[in-house]
Amino acid sequence: MKMLHVPLLMVGLLLCSQGFAATAQQEKMKTCNAEATAKSLKGDERKAFMSTCLKAAPAAPMSQQDKMTMCNKVAGEKALKGDERKAFMSDCLKKK
Repeated sequence: MKMLHVPLLMVGLLLCSQGFAATAQQEKMKTCNAEATAKSLKGDERKAFMSTCLKAAPAAPMSQQDKMTMCNKVAGEKALKGDERKAFMSDCLKKK
């Protein structure tokens, strides 16, 4: 019975570790989505931008100033105030 527990534990750990690691494509999708939101793109214009963005070569990491500008714009669009805005900005600035 103990011999069965070890393989099951190993399979469980393997599946969990894959769930936590974001792929490069997922990171690219997050970045493109944030840029499209910051640019206030909607509908077909957003679809075209996302398509182009996802096909493009990996961009250089965003500077802290660029992140601040983008996060500030999105928070303004969402009309966030007080603690809600602080929490959003903190989370937004931590993302890649």
